[in-house]
Amino acid sequence: MLRIAELRSPLAGPFDLEVAAGACVAITGPSGSGKSLFLRMIADLDPNQGEVALDGRDRRSFPAPEWRRRVVYNAAETGWWDDQVAPHFPLLPRAREMAPALGLDTELLDGPVLRLSTGERQRLALIRTLLLEPPVLLLDEPTGALDAASTELVEAILRRRLAAGTAIVMVTHSPEQAGRLGHQHFRMADRRMVAA
Repeated sequence: MLRIAELRSPLAGPFDLEVAAGACVAITGPSGSGKSLFLRMIADLDPNQGEVALDGRDRRSFPAPEWRRRVVYNAAETGWWDDQVAPHFPLLPRAREMAPALGLDTELLDGPVLRLSTGERQRLALIRTLLLEPPVLLLDEPTGALDAASTELVEAILRRRLAAGTAIVMVTHSPEQAGRLGHQHFRMADRRMVAA
């Protein structure tokens, strides 16, 4: 589904990777090793060269906004552009349906962003991404701020997405999580990826 060949920038790479529908590639490695940069390069958010294709169609043939709706980057710290939570969710009724599955009270969607804990913001940002139903998810530390119970809920949702055919490339600092979710596990070292 997602094919990456000779993806590189002056800061990292080259990277070669193939991710099939329903597969998860987990990437671990120390902070500053280039994990987030790699995801941002796939999403075409940072300058890069090389080949990236989705279902055989070259990334360059997509208008940039369409590519980023299909290959969605979910940052470790997602931006919030409104003081209130609700305006961030065009599909607010569906967000209310999803919230309990991630251990979130639906009333959080009606309040101010400032009242949210870091973990609540992280799970709400994940809901925002999942509502797009993209074929590829690029997840940067999706459970980095969560306790064990909340992490388990997030992983259960991600397993359901994998079973439905979504491809996931996930950065995590947890080798245990990489083992639980990853069909392939790579380690980033010196801004290059090696099999873990």
